[in-house]
Amino acid sequence: MTAIALIGLISAIIGEVTATVSLRMASTGKKAWWIGVGAGYIFAFVMFSVALAQGLLLGVAYGIWAATGVIIAAVLSRIFFKEPLTWVMSLGIVLIVGGVLLIELGATH
Repeated sequence: MTAIALIGLISAIIGEVTATVSLRMASTGKKAWWIGVGAGYIFAFVMFSVALAQGLLLGVAYGIWAATGVIIAAVLSRIFFKEPLTWVMSLGIVLIVGGVLLIELGATH
């Protein structure tokens, strides 16, 4: 994995999580947050394409992107919106991480 691919993937994750949190804020009636939704998702997809263009495998990159996004969104929703994060949900996060690790390990063989 090249440095540019890693930066692209991390940037895509940040953009996607930003857009998702903005979507949650926009759903409360604050229309200005729609700018963050659109900009965040466009940025995320552009940066994800950069990561793929640098040679990241689609399955691996998407698994990392999706899993990391789910984990960060769950934690941020707990912090900012006081949404639940139960032990069952936490177990789900652990299972997601395990699944992504298996995909990563499987891609190297």
